[in-house]
Amino acid sequence: MIKAWLFLHVLGFTLWVGGAIASMVAGVSAKREGREGIGVVARAQAAIQKVLIGPGALLTVLSGLMLTFRATGMTGELLGFNPWLVLMQAAGIVGALVALLISLPTASKLARFDPAGPHGDYFDELRARQKVTSSIAGVLALAALLGGVMVR
Repeated sequence: MIKAWLFLHVLGFTLWVGGAIASMVAGVSAKREGREGIGVVARAQAAIQKVLIGPGALLTVLSGLMLTFRATGMTGELLGFNPWLVLMQAAGIVGALVALLISLPTASKLARFDPAGPHGDYFDELRARQKVTSSIAGVLALAALLGGVMVR
């Protein structure tokens, strides 16, 4: 059963980080587009957030919690202090919370606004917030990856 949870953990992380990279590439490519083109990219990024990043982050955290509970045998017995494991768990949980509670709702809002319309200033404000929060979530995901690789 642990192998199934580990598979789901890796699958979720792949969806999360792969979706984040796809969203980042789309955002960087949008710099060459006009205001209307930026709206299309924002809608595509919102879809990536809803279909890949959000579910991937959630699956990663839930399967990681199950792996932790399985490893301790549900007894609460500590496995010993491993700073890499702590880094993986802490960065993963905080990064997933940022992705799920800030980046995903911001992307959904961005998808509803027309960047060339009357709410163009608000669109730009949301886009700046999205860049910052997605970058933070991405750095935390990579820190979790580093911790996971160094655990063994």
